[in-house]
Amino acid sequence: MKRYTTWSLIYIVIFALIGVYTLGNIDGFKSKSPFILGLDLAGGTELVYTADVAGVPGAEVGERMDALKEVIERRVNIFGVSEPIVQVEQAGLISGNPDHRLIVELPFVTDIDEAVAQIGKTPLLEFKLIDPNSLEVENPDAQMVFIDTGLTGRFVARSQVSFQGGQQGVGGPSQPVVVVDFNSEGADLFEEITGNHIGEPLAIFLDGELLSSPVIRDRIAGGQAVISGSFTLDEAKTLSRDLNFGALPVPIELSSSQVVGPTLGENAFNAGIVAGIWSIVIVALFLIVWYRVPGIIASLALLVYVVLMLALFKVIPVTLTAAGLAGFVMTIGIAIDANILIFERVKEEIINGKKVADAIPEGFARAWSSIRDSNLSGILISIILFWVGTAGVKGFALTFGLGTIVSMFSAISISRIFLKAAFEIFGEKKGLFMSGFSKK
Repeated sequence: MKRYTTWSLIYIVIFALIGVYTLGNIDGFKSKSPFILGLDLAGGTELVYTADVAGVPGAEVGERMDALKEVIERRVNIFGVSEPIVQVEQAGLISGNPDHRLIVELPFVTDIDEAVAQIGKTPLLEFKLIDPNSLEVENPDAQMVFIDTGLTGRFVARSQVSFQGGQQGVGGPSQPVVVVDFNSEGADLFEEITGNHIGEPLAIFLDGELLSSPVIRDRIAGGQAVISGSFTLDEAKTLSRDLNFGALPVPIELSSSQVVGPTLGENAFNAGIVAGIWSIVIVALFLIVWYRVPGIIASLALLVYVVLMLALFKVIPVTLTAAGLAGFVMTIGIAIDANILIFERVKEEIINGKKVADAIPEGFARAWSSIRDSNLSGILISIILFWVGTAGVKGFALTFGLGTIVSMFSAISISRIFLKAAFEIFGEKKGLFMSGFSKK
């Protein structure tokens, strides 16, 4: 068997197996990872939180927002929400948002109260020093002024409930307290604070409420602090659990919420699938009628493109939204555009008298610059949209950019091999490699 024909058959088998695995149509050979559907397709709840970063140094805002995202993701995952999506929108001129926002999407959760409960009220733990000047006896009416130390709940490694007092029946009943262990960075900071402020009170705040202000007696190494506040046992357990799940690095407030019903999401998903199938069928029919054998080759390359895209959606993975499906359907036309440029160049070479064997590589060479420039423009646009766009626009930009890259591969590599295989099969029959409506 001839070389390109052999390679074409090998590629067809490989991509067929990828397609079977991706779609999972055969028992015993199903893909273990389903497609991830966005909120607008799966239905669910979107919660938008506004972060209060007024007291955060500008250089630390980005780091705090990233830490906030990780904390909320951890909390949502603990509650078993299927494929949650947590995104950060930074304030700024490019984003168009005056506030720093956290967007939480919970697919399949259509009860807003349940969704808010799953996010939960995560405690904001802060350690602050008391300004000695605010405690002057000469000014008893002055309120206490607290100084931020930078030590917050984001440095908490773990917490646990313990008991203090009441040992051997002395000092009354024991009281539940929460023992906090800091990570290495927090331990160093805690040791530095306690070492530099011996004899001063260290105020412990939880969600802006002063719990206690014990006096620092000595430098405390080891990174362990005790939070006491006349807790009941249940309150101490709840606080310890929330701190283990992740204390918020900045306070947040729920600013908006919306619910997408499962029926609406299912209709949007089905509409996107139908649009994609009809696009493939109509484009394939046009190519076969207009380009004959090259049209069949382009249709095969288009199927390869679809299989690769669906496989990448699972492998990366890509969260499919309605906008993302629209971007995917649009790239079907882009995937064919390169083939049309190539076939037209090949046809011109044949009309000018070249043999098919010479016209095919020449057509690819002449079409390459146009394919390269047009696709690079599309990729650049998708990068810009992904960078400055909102969550919905990013879904479109990702599938559009990814589709453009894969379409270049399918057109330049796969179509070339299939076209040379067709020449090996049909030989110098120029009419089969030219438009059905062109003059021979």
